[in-house]
Amino acid sequence: MLHINEEAARCLLCEDAPCSKACGKDVARAIRAIRFDNTANAWRWFDGCTDADLQAAENACIHYDRPIRIKELKEAALQEAALRDVPVEELPSLELNFCDIVCENPFFLASSAICTNYEMVARALEAGWAGVFYKTICKQDIREVSPRFDAVQKDGTPFVGFRNMEQLSENSYTMDFDILRRLKQNYPKKIIVASIMGQTEEEWIELAKMAEQAGCDAVELNFSCPQMRLTGLGSDIGQNPELVLFYTSYVKEAVKIPVIPKMTPNIMSMTTPALASYFAGAHGISAINTIKSITMSDSAAVSNKKTVSGYSGKAVKPIALRMIYEMTGNPILQKAGIEKHMDISGIGGIETWHDALEFIQLGCRNVQVCTAVMQYGYRIIDDLILGLQTYMKQRGIVELKKLVKEELPNIVLPSDLDRETMVFPKIDRGKCIGCGRCYISCQDGGHQAITFGEDRQPKIVGTKCVGCHLCRLVCPTGAIGVANRMPKKS
Repeated sequence: MLHINEEAARCLLCEDAPCSKACGKDVARAIRAIRFDNTANAWRWFDGCTDADLQAAENACIHYDRPIRIKELKEAALQEAALRDVPVEELPSLELNFCDIVCENPFFLASSAICTNYEMVARALEAGWAGVFYKTICKQDIREVSPRFDAVQKDGTPFVGFRNMEQLSENSYTMDFDILRRLKQNYPKKIIVASIMGQTEEEWIELAKMAEQAGCDAVELNFSCPQMRLTGLGSDIGQNPELVLFYTSYVKEAVKIPVIPKMTPNIMSMTTPALASYFAGAHGISAINTIKSITMSDSAAVSNKKTVSGYSGKAVKPIALRMIYEMTGNPILQKAGIEKHMDISGIGGIETWHDALEFIQLGCRNVQVCTAVMQYGYRIIDDLILGLQTYMKQRGIVELKKLVKEELPNIVLPSDLDRETMVFPKIDRGKCIGCGRCYISCQDGGHQAITFGEDRQPKIVGTKCVGCHLCRLVCPTGAIGVANRMPKKS
């Protein structure tokens, strides 16, 4: 039995993929579509591939373990194909306004190591990214450590969480603003945002004015970097609503372009500094930056020393979504979003179009991506765009703004959840391989509601099952689904 997502995840996503070169078709692109939750469109690159083509591709696969099962991936992908009669040109536009700026799509590079010079950003913009929040510009002397990155891994997934000790741009601030000026001149339809960090009122104003003079569309105020070498910078500001209010006000008065403070998650409530930004007149908010953390890998230590630094990647997405919701769900900030167009740019663990959709559905009008680009490259923009367009087409949605905030009504307090009904798990015997993982987890972490005998067939005991669905989550083959919701028996 082929588990299509697991098999696609095995693919090394090679540069100049040998499989595509061998068969003459871009099967590597098809596999990448599956890997990034865009299986509905994988047929576009499998289309026309013969068995001989696919066999040649498998023979050329350089995977260190065993070749990717490309022939079987094609058959599985064709079963999930969607919109076979719809050309890409007829899919919905992803155009959306952010802070009254028209963006061709909601996908931006986040201020980080993925956008530190002209050549990098230019390649990303040509690949299809709508714009860039350029790596934070400052007047401090930035000296980085080595190594500066580490990753938390799980079950062969290399970047469940990513630790980053990098600070701000190492270029001179005059060089960076020249880069931004050239980017805007050469890519006038793309959105160029300067991220800045000052140490004094005068520095914040000077850098913001230089951003405006360089032709930037907006300026992001970095109140959130978790690993600055000097005190009084980065998240030290973001944790202090008064400083957020003051510095945002100073910049807002100094420039006419939109001002977007970047919030730190290293605080009990992000809503408090977000409100300070609102009262200071901010046009938007970026959130979240990385979360303060420690990883203990000796190979990532700096001269045998470890320190607190930023944590990002898929592991932080639920935390980011919670903080986004707390802001978009706040009555004052809701009103600000409607009346003053104070928009939110979402950041945190975005890797696929579906990740981005979740941020949009909670109120974000664009999203920023960093860690996924560091792992997979700018090319992921292809599936971010096509996947979201396909989703909209399937739902009959022609404007992306219709998705903004659509899930807010479905987020309630724990006390308001339905506690009178339950959903039983349901076992698909055709997919069950009899491994017993569901039984083990239910016995040791659940309610002992599954039996498992010599026939290796798990059975659910209805009188004990409480519908927690731990069994469904641990099943390695997806054999456990859900039954209909029904009233609890008294």
